[in-house]
Amino acid sequence: MNNILIIGAGRSATALIKYVLEHARAHNWYVTVADSNPKLAEEKINNHPNGRPSWLDVTKVNDRRELISRADVVVSLLPAYLHMEVAYDCIKLKKHLITASYVSKDMYSLSNEFRDRELIFMGEMGLDPGIDHMSAMKHIEDIKQRGGKVTAFRSYTGGLVAPESDDNPWHYKITWNPRNVVLAGQGTAQYLENGKFRYVPYHRLFEEYHLVQIPGLGELEAYANRDSLLYREVYGLSGIPNILRGTLRGPGYCDAWNALVKIGLTDASFPIVDSGNITYHELMEAYASNKGGFGSVKERIAQMLDEPLDSDVIKKLEWLGLFRKKKIKLPNATPAQILENLLVEKWQLKPQDKDMIVMHHEFEYELDKRRKMLTSTLLMIGENDVDTAMTKSVGLPLGIFVKLVMQGQITSSGVHIPVSREVYEPVLQELESYGVVFVNREIEL
Repeated sequence: MNNILIIGAGRSATALIKYVLEHARAHNWYVTVADSNPKLAEEKINNHPNGRPSWLDVTKVNDRRELISRADVVVSLLPAYLHMEVAYDCIKLKKHLITASYVSKDMYSLSNEFRDRELIFMGEMGLDPGIDHMSAMKHIEDIKQRGGKVTAFRSYTGGLVAPESDDNPWHYKITWNPRNVVLAGQGTAQYLENGKFRYVPYHRLFEEYHLVQIPGLGELEAYANRDSLLYREVYGLSGIPNILRGTLRGPGYCDAWNALVKIGLTDASFPIVDSGNITYHELMEAYASNKGGFGSVKERIAQMLDEPLDSDVIKKLEWLGLFRKKKIKLPNATPAQILENLLVEKWQLKPQDKDMIVMHHEFEYELDKRRKMLTSTLLMIGENDVDTAMTKSVGLPLGIFVKLVMQGQITSSGVHIPVSREVYEPVLQELESYGVVFVNREIEL
């Protein structure tokens, strides 16, 4: 095998493309980077002799299949809803497929087809999901091998801004897909607490956050992330009474984001009438409740949210520019698109800004009739607005796994996520050389 196809040259692809090209010459690999913006693909390849940019409209089936047919391994960095089309092509054309996205039920249904053709599909091979799975499984299997029983597992991850670049009241800047930032948490989060199921619908999610003490950093806010229950069996923790996966944010973020949810600005289900010609102030006036309300638009929004006018929440909304008489200039846009457009401007990384990845696992377990707590924490700082910790932590696991597949070191065909020793041991070991290093602490309870 010597041909790799990477579909998508966006923000998350930078470290992946760089890694694969760094190894391409020594292994005689040829790397095609395909994107709807060929100039972007060209920039990422940067004249590397083993790289080739290509234009691709992924909805054009024949063009997509033509590129896939020439590859041995395909990496899809497309939006998750497009992975199935690529997967069908890879099965038909007998190609391995790797993504960083969550593996859907529909994708799992293709497992026999991948296995029958001796093909590898590896999903959730990024940061979260990805590094979280691998680092968790390493400790879970170690505890079990020592004769321990895991009674609680909590895992938290956040893509944040480094303290030295934290210069806005939200303590947040965008380092990944801004659409996903706006739509984060929609649906119902599910987890286990003391043997009881907990369900948190979206309209309560950012109210029901809790604080997590991160060694070396202090307290961060955490809200439940998706369906934690899915990972009981996958992690070999079927009888566990406590399991929670959460997302980390800075102090004050959740209350302010909850305000945006209450107002309705994260809704992607309908377009705002004449959105290109109205101002943010007019949009907020349209959302402001008239029930017993009085005063300015800002005052009525504060009353609707049951917030003092000088509260940190209202100050954060004002900092975003939501009360300004500035035109939105985004025609036929949903509230979520308007919010996304605003956040891309206000939460943009400056050229020398540094982002920060925080991952924190907590394992409570019983061993030799003693109760213990193991914490494992990753703090990773980016270099600037291009070489971010986010792009490294998403792209490098993908790149390392591509190398393992290309070298024939992965033998498990079918649809998988990275929880087997065959995968997590070599990937985590190499990631350490790139600064993905966890600090472990253990105490008796």
